[in-house]
Amino acid sequence: MENSKIAVGLDIGTTKIVAMIGKKNEYNKLEILGIGKAKSLGVKRGVVSNITQTIQSIQQAVEEAESVSGHKIEDVVVGIAGQHIRSLHHSDYITRNNADEVIDEDDIDNLVNQVHKLVMLPGEEIIHVLPQEFKVDSQGEIKEPIGMYGGRLEANFHVVVGQVSSIRNIGRCVKSAGLDLADITLEPLASASAVLSQEEKEAGVALIDIGGGTTDLAIFKDGIIRHTAVIPFGGNVITEDIKEGCSIIEKQAELLKIKFGSAWPGENKETEIVSIPGLRGREPKEITLKNLSKIIHARVQEIIEHVYLEIKNYGHETVKGKLIAGIVLTGGGAQLKHLRQLVEYITGMDARIGYPNEHLAGDSDDSLSSPSFATAVGLLMEGLEKEGKGFVAEKPEEEETVSSQEEVTEEKKEEEKPVEKRKSFFDKFTERFKEFLDNAE
Repeated sequence: MENSKIAVGLDIGTTKIVAMIGKKNEYNKLEILGIGKAKSLGVKRGVVSNITQTIQSIQQAVEEAESVSGHKIEDVVVGIAGQHIRSLHHSDYITRNNADEVIDEDDIDNLVNQVHKLVMLPGEEIIHVLPQEFKVDSQGEIKEPIGMYGGRLEANFHVVVGQVSSIRNIGRCVKSAGLDLADITLEPLASASAVLSQEEKEAGVALIDIGGGTTDLAIFKDGIIRHTAVIPFGGNVITEDIKEGCSIIEKQAELLKIKFGSAWPGENKETEIVSIPGLRGREPKEITLKNLSKIIHARVQEIIEHVYLEIKNYGHETVKGKLIAGIVLTGGGAQLKHLRQLVEYITGMDARIGYPNEHLAGDSDDSLSSPSFATAVGLLMEGLEKEGKGFVAEKPEEEETVSSQEEVTEEKKEEEKPVEKRKSFFDKFTERFKEFLDNAE
């Protein structure tokens, strides 16, 4: 593939910041050209709490990815999460002036723009307006109304809302790190792109992304996003509990969790003991693995019950809301031993661990298929998809020298495919957000 398009996903997490640069190979799989990781010091529960430290961490991750790949990073697709994110459902309609003309993109845009004008709580802004089903006159359950006749166009929407200040802070960090914002994506949606199959989305599935500071939930049914939520607990709370319960420092608590941690206390015997070196010549501490798994179990159970409550609020047991594909666990926290069994025990639903390796090229490094990189892979996929549709601002210089004849034929092709030409609601949001940042300056 000559002149392969390149994109960059930037996952600004609570524990780590990942910059992933890649392109698609001839088999339409992701070829990761470089990855950079940095410890995230300025982010708490998915929200930027220290601008300077976050900028430094972003720069460190980007520089590492650049040196590995040999490419200069300019545009990035950034994920947004955090406890300030909430979602709601809304129905709206427009009455069309001329019912004798077919419904086109402008009608859908008018309807979406009407939803964007909803009055939110002070300091909140609509991030995402996702149409679910449309209704034309009295005919319901329409997935794509373009080309149909009708006087009244109605739709159910899934609306994602976030705090203006938190969104602006992320934008400011990215800009101050010398990067351009190509797009913003809700992190649970990015993770879903990386680890869920279309069949699972159709059948009904709940994606649980357990990060360091937050646990994100996304529910799909009939191929449509039905519910999103961010629970302000993650792997860091488990580490904090181990630290307090065993009277050890955070670094040791994190190592204990990764090496010996288990979400199921039944498997460890009282005699299994691990020794922790003491501080500055003090006696080493002896901790039983049974005790350790009891501490972990209590906190993980609380997190899963919080998530399960959200799933129950969606109405997963009703015939229409039944999630046949069960639960998919991803994120760094999904690597905890026996977590899948505990989730199945608490919820009574089938569960599996979601790995992003399905979209990666065959010769990719094994470490990249870890659940902790699911969001970064999803953001990279989002970036490549946008580039493929020609929405990213900058293109390689050699691609710009196209003859005028080719440009005309491209325009004709675009005219022939009006549905593909339509910008996603996220593209429009990104444009508005960029203007918003420029005006703030």
